[in-house]
Amino acid sequence: MTATRDPTIPPPRRLKPWSAVEKGLARVGITGRMLVLAAPVLWLLVFFLVPLAVVFGISLANKQFGRPPYTPLLTSEEGTVQLTLHLNNYIRLFTDNLYVAAYLSSIRIAALATIITLIVGYPMAYAIARAPDRWRNILLMLVILPFFTSFLLRVYALTGFMRGNGVINQFLGLFGIEPIVMMQTDFAVYVGIVYTYLPFMILPLYTTLVKLDVSLFEASADLGARPVHTFLFVTLPLSIPGIIAGSMLVFIPAIGEFVIPSLLGGPETLMIGRVLWDEFFTNTNWPRAAAVAVAMLLVVVVPIMLLQRAQGAVVEK
Repeated sequence: MTATRDPTIPPPRRLKPWSAVEKGLARVGITGRMLVLAAPVLWLLVFFLVPLAVVFGISLANKQFGRPPYTPLLTSEEGTVQLTLHLNNYIRLFTDNLYVAAYLSSIRIAALATIITLIVGYPMAYAIARAPDRWRNILLMLVILPFFTSFLLRVYALTGFMRGNGVINQFLGLFGIEPIVMMQTDFAVYVGIVYTYLPFMILPLYTTLVKLDVSLFEASADLGARPVHTFLFVTLPLSIPGIIAGSMLVFIPAIGEFVIPSLLGGPETLMIGRVLWDEFFTNTNWPRAAAVAVAMLLVVVVPIMLLQRAQGAVVEK
């Protein structure tokens, strides 16, 4: 005799594999939100916070000849563990004119290069955002195309244009114009930064400008506003989030740039990236170099916080 199932009673539902896993994780207090956040938090911990802690620890040591080339922070003698922290490296950063001048020069060059990049990149981003749909992807591809070439090769290629017998001076020589000194100057450094980081300014601006409502421009024109006034009082204020995002993407890497000042700049072009390289590999002073790196991080973090606050205030409005 076989038992028959009552058709009015629904059959028991089988839990899906993921449902069973979720219930099992919920029993130990782990939610799906925690799993989603675990990957970036773990990445941040392993590849940023741990190396930063190591570098900060080295910055509190003193230089010594040996391996490693810095004194240990923890020493033990006769069962006594002693922690020794040295602040002379940080004190030297604020008392030595070399480091103060390097930080100020890096901020000046990075800020001015960011402004130039914004002036050059804004019209390009605006033109792409207002271009027909069939041309938009092609123009974006042209902006992204330099990323398919090595960063070092792109910077080195600029020397072929700006050196004394380069392409630019040869072209000027056809008209009887004397050669222009461009290499090993701050001008060459600005050109290199603007050229290499221009896509980082264009892409955030394009993302912001392409989302603007066209009816706002039409309403401004219907109310009698000229195109210049429409740009200044409608387009520009609405594109401030893109301006802030693009400025951050250009200013942050430019302030610690090493390759561009080394290949295009001269001996008078002082940037903190070159000072950091000299401390690590020329002077073999790892503690001083680590202190320079930590201080540079603080110099970069403060503008980031201010720009993010400004960006958040604009978004809330």
